[in-house]
Amino acid sequence: NIPLASAQNSTRGRLKVFFGYAAGVGKTYAMLEAAHQRQTEGWDVLVGAVEDTLPAETARLLAGLEALPMRTLLQHGVTFRELDLEGLIQRRPRLALIDDLAHRNAPGALHPHRYQDVQDLLDAGMDVYTTINAHNLASLSDVVAQITGLPVHETIPDAILDAADEIELVDLPPDELLTRLADGKIAVSEQAARTLRKFFRKGNLTALRELTLRRAAERVDDQMRTYMRARSIAGP
Repeated sequence: NIPLASAQNSTRGRLKVFFGYAAGVGKTYAMLEAAHQRQTEGWDVLVGAVEDTLPAETARLLAGLEALPMRTLLQHGVTFRELDLEGLIQRRPRLALIDDLAHRNAPGALHPHRYQDVQDLLDAGMDVYTTINAHNLASLSDVVAQITGLPVHETIPDAILDAADEIELVDLPPDELLTRLADGKIAVSEQAARTLRKFFRKGNLTALRELTLRRAAERVDDQMRTYMRARSIAGP
């Protein structure tokens, strides 16, 4: 094990977030496709954490990408698989792939939340690609719970998304997403599938999609205003 402080790099890594409104819109697929493109350009790419349950077409994209074995944690007789943060920092790829930024780590992990792991990777000088749904943003969790009738258990501070160097919106019309669910193309555990069916109602998905598009538009608007101020451009 190496102390995280000793792994600090004078150049902080860049964070790219693949941003969507629900499971199944294609965030992980888009992240893995982008990773393959970086690898063809000669980047050292390493998969740090990807969900165990992936649709077949997404799982196929893992082929040809090096993956770091997950760390096994045993708590009260239950086995958890978590990101091996220290191993990833020691391996130090140019680009690390970390799925599901809002994931809450199991007891015994170095940090309670995966977004804290990602902060350490960025501080160590690695670029990170990650995925997040809008409903996992802390500022939206209450309104999402009101819309869907389901609590949001895993959230990240909005500042994490605001500080990202790049956000790629991954979008899919609700009707197409519902078709993917009906066709079994959204791979989840049996327990999660029950919750997913309550969550995946067209009204819920339409509202969540609107929240996501609005959040992405706010980001673009902020970038435009910053650009205009930096160059003293007058305009609406």
